Amino acid sequence: MSSKAGVRAEQTYATGQAAVAGEAPRRAVAAAQRPVPDGAPEPLPEPARAALRLEAVMGALSDPLRMHIVRTLLLESEAFDHTCGWFGLDRPKSSLTHHFRALRDAGLIRQRQYGLERRSHVRVDDLEARFPGLLALVADWRE
Repeated sequence: MSSKAGVRAEQTYATGQAAVAGEAPRRAVAAAQRPVPDGAPEPLPEPARAALRLEAVMGALSDPLRMHIVRTLLLESEAFDHTCGWFGLDRPKSSLTHHFRALRDAGLIRQRQYGLERRSHVRVDDLEARFPGLLALVADWRE
């Protein structure tokens, strides 16, 4: 099988799986893509798209709280980005800082500093380019 045929077969398989599981995960991932508003601060340091590593992404997602954060951003996001308080998590600030940093360091989220608060959103374009279908799986995950 040629490499192009293999890619097409993988895309067909992924598309078929999305159809079986329903279109909701795919729509959630598409809805999470929002343009950067004018005047938004520069993102905090993060790995470049080419430097994203699957083992780092999967390691970050292995924690249930971090998986919940990413799923919430994918499924319930109301704006371009959200503060830690928007999630309504009953955890100490230091714990949340740790989890959000782990997500940012793995390349799952992008954070911007707005005065004293950091706001986050999922790096949909980068993650879909590096790991097609991963975010649909995250969105479809049942806790």
